[in-house]
Amino acid sequence: MAINKNHEFEDLGGVKCAIVEKNASKERVALLKDLLEHNGFEVVVVASPPPKAAAPPKPVAPVDPTAQPQPQPQPQPQPEVPPPPPETFTIGVTNLSFNPTNAIFGRLLKTRDGHIVTQAYWYQKDAISHDDIPYYEQKL
Repeated sequence: MAINKNHEFEDLGGVKCAIVEKNASKERVALLKDLLEHNGFEVVVVASPPPKAAAPPKPVAPVDPTAQPQPQPQPQPQPEVPPPPPETFTIGVTNLSFNPTNAIFGRLLKTRDGHIVTQAYWYQKDAISHDDIPYYEQKL
C-alpha cells in the first residue's frame, strides 16, 4: 500500500512493482522502458484495464391505459457505438524503492548520451535533456 499518491505499488504480471506511470501510450512506454532499462531497472509493462462502460439508459415508464391517447413518438435512432478506448499500459519497475519524482529531482537518471534526465525530458517537452542549468534556476 502506498504512503501517498506519488509512490504506488501494484502486482504487474504477477510481480510486485513500483508504479512509474499508468495509462501510458505505446510511444511513451517505448521511451520510458528504454530510459529505465539503460539506468539498470527491470521494467514490467502490462495493458491497463479498459475504463468502465456507462450504464445503459433507463427504460421509459409504462403508459397509463386510461389516459387519452397521445400521438405515437417517432422511433429514436440507435445510439452510435463509441469508438474503442485507446490502448494504454501501466509501467512499473521491480525495484520497490524507485520513485519517479525522486529520481528526476534527485538527478539520478541519465539518458543514453550521458545527460541527466530533466523534468522537461521526462514529460517529453524537450527532445534533448538540457542539464546545464538546474530546474530551479531556469527562466520560464
